[in-house]
Amino acid sequence: MGPIEDENPSATIEYEPVSVKDVLVEMKDTAELLIDLSYSAVLHRNEALAAEVLRLERRMDVLEMRARMSLLMAARSPDDAEALAPVLGIVAAADQISDAAGDIAKIVLEDIRLPEAMRAALPEATETLVRGVAATESQYVDRTLKDINLESETGVRVIALRRGDEWLLNPGRDTRIEADDVALLRGPDTGISGVYEALTGESYEPPVLDVPAIDDLERAVDTIVHMKNLSELAVDLAYSSVLFNDAEIAEEVHNLEVEVDALQSRFEAWVLGAAADAEDPVVLRGLIHLGTSTESISDAAVEISEGVLRDIDSHPVVRMAVQESDEIITRVEVESGSPLDGTAVTAGVAEKDVAMSVIALRRPEEGWLLLADADEELRGGDVVIAKGTRTAAAEFAELGTA
Repeated sequence: MGPIEDENPSATIEYEPVSVKDVLVEMKDTAELLIDLSYSAVLHRNEALAAEVLRLERRMDVLEMRARMSLLMAARSPDDAEALAPVLGIVAAADQISDAAGDIAKIVLEDIRLPEAMRAALPEATETLVRGVAATESQYVDRTLKDINLESETGVRVIALRRGDEWLLNPGRDTRIEADDVALLRGPDTGISGVYEALTGESYEPPVLDVPAIDDLERAVDTIVHMKNLSELAVDLAYSSVLFNDAEIAEEVHNLEVEVDALQSRFEAWVLGAAADAEDPVVLRGLIHLGTSTESISDAAVEISEGVLRDIDSHPVVRMAVQESDEIITRVEVESGSPLDGTAVTAGVAEKDVAMSVIALRRPEEGWLLLADADEELRGGDVVIAKGTRTAAAEFAELGTA
């Protein structure tokens, strides 16, 4: 299927034969990008980034409609209906994530106020994501990403390009940057400023924040950041559960959603508590919007994995779509006395000769711990979520067995 343009939201969408797999791949990639973009728009109070979110949200609406049309045409018997019902759930869930991201972007576009403490906390939770337009005289124009070699030299990645109304998601090494391309860049602060200037010819100025000290507000902000990270993890795990038809991973998605619900309850209490001490309680409106939308993303993750939880085999077209990624996510339960028991994990890197990144673990007495930016030692009984190649995942799973 070719690229879908940024269509008028009221335009008629007619049925046309398309590859359901290709549509699902685009929906998955678009949903993941939308989560990143929407939070970054809030972090930087960046209207241009927020506008890109709404462009992608409209694109997702078109993708959803075309996917539904194709799936309805494919259902010719009760067996077909049973097999395709979970696929419709996945389509609806991706659109739900898109809607939630759009609501987050509107915090910026509709000037729904947000406390500065939120923007101060998010840099600790995410890499910097910025939007830049390639200048005609940029040293990157008319060169491929392989030739530029940005990630190796600066740690900055081009996660998407928009060329007019055409989107290039997950651009590859042979993708060529053209003048006036809108590039979405993600990476560490130390690399972003130089890359942004080389791309656009303009200097990058990070936001300067003045954060008042309000205890309940700090707790609320810490909680929403944790909710965001858990919701993103839930989406990753949900797609992995579908790929491997793995009920245990699907169950972890449900566990994450339960924890996000509990966090939202505490979050709302702290926001209300902060209102008493805030100089202008109206600025807390944005936090409430953010909490509701974040919880909606975790709900969507459960819907993606619903068919697996109900023991309905993943439709082959869905597994093919999710399998587009070279990396996979795996769940390993660490047995006491196994090689992983007592293994140190530093910033997500396990002290073992295996190329897996540990992104989270669930510990019965402590709940979920996110390890991308933390140090921890694995223990017997830990449920570990790790990302890497299929070969490395198999080796990692063996290390968890006594």
